[in-house]
Amino acid sequence: MILVDWQLLDRIRRGYIKIDPYDEKLVQPNSLDIRLGNHFVWYKEGRDVIDPYNHESVTSQVEETHAESFVLHPGQFVLAETLEAIELPDNIVATIEGKSSIARLGIALHQTGGWIDAGFRGTITLEMSNVNPRPVKVYAGMPIGQLVFYTTERAEYPYNKKGDARYLDQRQATLSRYHKNRKKPDKKSR
Repeated sequence: MILVDWQLLDRIRRGYIKIDPYDEKLVQPNSLDIRLGNHFVWYKEGRDVIDPYNHESVTSQVEETHAESFVLHPGQFVLAETLEAIELPDNIVATIEGKSSIARLGIALHQTGGWIDAGFRGTITLEMSNVNPRPVKVYAGMPIGQLVFYTTERAEYPYNKKGDARYLDQRQATLSRYHKNRKKPDKKSR
């Protein structure tokens, strides 16, 4: 079940959903607006292949900045943080969606990482890209997306109780940590 405004307000007031910083004006009929933080990370252009199992290839040729605004150029991909840190209990999950007004400028807020597990805590890393043929400027603090919250049965092992929770307590735009997974041997190499 999707939580509606009064249910969101109730769960936030009672501490079941934690939002920091919290502004009650950001609660919408079926979601909570989230704002853009000021940390941005992107890959430099190059021909070196990024291998998700190789930490050095994931973290090399990366630039980052803390800035009050950022210009996304056509075709550019950038990781950004949300201003808000959230904490979810073991029976509420969330999805992140872009705001329509931002999407109409050509900005996609996430590629596929739009799911936030029960038990997650931290800021959310946005996977932003610009499909507009013109550059688009975004500002730290602007409402950029919305979180939709769903109630579920209680998770037996929520995200904060998993031993392999890669992004628990993240506080800035965070590069992929896929390299922490074990690579399965190729059947042909046996």
